[in-house]
Amino acid sequence: MQAINKNHLLLLLLTCVAIFFVNLDALPVNIMEARNFTTAREMLQDGHWLLTTLNGEARYQKPPMPTWLTAFSAAIFGIKSVAAMRLPAALITLILVLVSYKLSEKITQNKSYAFISSLVLATSFYIVASGRDGQWDIYTHGFMMVCIFQLYLLFSQEKRKYLHALLAAVFFGCSFLSKGPVSFYALLLPFLIAYGVVYKYKKFKSRVIPLVVFLAVALVLSGWWHWYTYTYDPITVAQITERETSNWTGYNVRPFYYYWSFFIQSGIWTIPAFISLLYPYLKSRVFNKKAYLFTFLWTMGSVILLSLIPEKKSRYLLPVLIPMALNIGFYIEYLIRKFADLKDKRETIPVYFNFGLIAIIGLIFPIAGYIFLKDGLEGSWIRFAILAIVLFCIGFFMLRNLFRRKILPVFYLTIAFIASVTTIGLPLVSAITINDEYKPLSLLNDWQASENLKVYEFTYFTPELIWDYGDEIEVLAVDGKINIPSEKRFGLLVGEEETEKFKEVFSAYTIEKITRYDMNPQGKEHRSHKTRLYRDLYLLQK
Repeated sequence: MQAINKNHLLLLLLTCVAIFFVNLDALPVNIMEARNFTTAREMLQDGHWLLTTLNGEARYQKPPMPTWLTAFSAAIFGIKSVAAMRLPAALITLILVLVSYKLSEKITQNKSYAFISSLVLATSFYIVASGRDGQWDIYTHGFMMVCIFQLYLLFSQEKRKYLHALLAAVFFGCSFLSKGPVSFYALLLPFLIAYGVVYKYKKFKSRVIPLVVFLAVALVLSGWWHWYTYTYDPITVAQITERETSNWTGYNVRPFYYYWSFFIQSGIWTIPAFISLLYPYLKSRVFNKKAYLFTFLWTMGSVILLSLIPEKKSRYLLPVLIPMALNIGFYIEYLIRKFADLKDKRETIPVYFNFGLIAIIGLIFPIAGYIFLKDGLEGSWIRFAILAIVLFCIGFFMLRNLFRRKILPVFYLTIAFIASVTTIGLPLVSAITINDEYKPLSLLNDWQASENLKVYEFTYFTPELIWDYGDEIEVLAVDGKINIPSEKRFGLLVGEEETEKFKEVFSAYTIEKITRYDMNPQGKEHRSHKTRLYRDLYLLQK
């Protein structure tokens, strides 16, 4: 354990590499990623760096910072590489975890606690999912966490105030250019409230001018792209703004209490997360009551503010997991210090249940995994065998140390469990995603080359299909009207639900069905099979 205590940052780096960087191309590209990746590709191919596009249409709903970073990575490592497209998100998550460690250390002056809470953050479910996913959310909150760290230094130290203010402003701007004011509202604002309640804003007068500098620079960096799009494409911006505003009040509207099971989004830390939020119980047991109150208020403030917004989705809880990981860290640190001496079963049973369940999953995986995956393991038996042995060993040693009441090795083995799943197990996803009729839209390029024809989309495009195709596809349906192509002979992609309408519109044409492109990971018999992920290709001739 001595070696661990001396190498926290190195071990955090290695843990993050295992969880976020390995097998980045193992999972299929999802709809949100496809939008981001396609926009990045069009930046590189068409030069749409400021007036961003998706399939040739204006895409101003989200600011461009994540897409810029994705495009830079693609330019270096390959525009067709899914791993290259996801790499910037993994890097931002690594920064988030390391900054979380430094902030925790500064607040508590306790490196062991900082290490524990950062490992909890790195292995929380939504952090793992977002850190391996090319979406916008992890960028905005990762950048904002750096801003928060710099603001903490500005509020708590007397040196280099202007430097901290400028750095905070730069990363605030990066956060705003990633997803607008989302992280300001859900992460920074509750931080400022919690900090003011617990630590007060001492010697505030000496920080007024640096804060003014922060606000001025942050405003310029946050707003210039929005000013640019409004100046050079005002009509489109107005239309998009109207649609987005209506979504906030009329799309995915949920009741106020919808988020109040938020702690389950931490995955394997669900039970510790819940217990860590029992403030009356834990406040007398933690090593730093003031810091614990701060992380508790930060977490609850974030949940309350998000609950006030009518539109709610589970993934919007991502910023809550950041202060909650710091909160969980206090509980885990307490267990490491005191669990061996605890007599009250109300304290010990939840611990046995939480870590015992993880251990049992590891022990039964060789059998349960074989039963569940056996039909798709052809070519992957060695990988499955290695994962089965590793998880079984982790489960065995977790139970052994749990019965001996040694929580520290149990905690580290939990981290190893998650790292093993991502490094060894993720490619086994192919064993459960079997579609015998799978046919990527990228093959359309071969047909087009052989026929020398232009291909259109009938009514709407699907981001995943456009991403796989590799280029823009003109959509015939515009504002409720179908634009008939000028060519006498052309190809047309049609969704199954649009077949009757398509045949009616092109009744004067000779129609020949060529093939179906189906990009569903699973077959028709599976309930996850989506009609939007396949298209029928027709050859039309007048």
